[in-house]
Amino acid sequence: MPRRTKPYLLHASLRPETEIDPAAYPFSIPAVRELGNISFHPNVTFFVGENGSGKSTVMEGLALALGFGAEGGTRNVQVRTAESVSPLHDSLRLARGVPKPRDGYFLRAESFFNVATYMDETGYLDGYGGRSLHRQSHGESFMAVLLHKLRGNGIYLLDEPEAALSPSRQLAALSAIHRLVEDASQFIIATHSPILLAYPNAKIIQFDGTGVAEMAYEDTEHFVVTRDFLNHYPRRLEQLFQDDGEA
Repeated sequence: MPRRTKPYLLHASLRPETEIDPAAYPFSIPAVRELGNISFHPNVTFFVGENGSGKSTVMEGLALALGFGAEGGTRNVQVRTAESVSPLHDSLRLARGVPKPRDGYFLRAESFFNVATYMDETGYLDGYGGRSLHRQSHGESFMAVLLHKLRGNGIYLLDEPEAALSPSRQLAALSAIHRLVEDASQFIIATHSPILLAYPNAKIIQFDGTGVAEMAYEDTEHFVVTRDFLNHYPRRLEQLFQDDGEA
């Protein structure tokens, strides 16, 4: 099956009637408050930005608005062990393409342990390669999702999937993502990984204090800082430790 030319998820924006209180979460985050209208790539869209910039908050909002549980999994998994969910999903207006996706998954690194526990308790492990996710390393369990659980022709939201992956596993994840893109899938990925961000022709959306904006891969801080450090790491370490000592 060829890759999609039209997204399952076309656009996301705040509803016109949304009451925005800049002093209250999540609209206290500038990028959430100034979300505007995000258009998604039919294959891969990345969210990037500093910690606390709002990318994971928006990812969570999209996931809930699409019917996924707050802590991840398929739409059938509605695990919630904490009450810290943002109300953003109630304020999002989504434009969806046709036909509907046949598959879907929300991988959230920070709460994947809870989803893995739920899978063990229910005994539903065939879709994850037949092995308990808790009997695998964190990275192996993430790869089990990418290699076994995601079946193609789906929409997949991944929140910082690199958290458990070594550099070589991130390359393997890129390969798995590409295979699924070729099988008519759409990905929305929040990441800090310059390796994942290199996926060809992806849309990269930067979250910062002014709002959200599209940017090129080689203009991202992730690429610029990583390249500079690897090319000049002795000097950068010297500068870093010298500055630290003076501080």
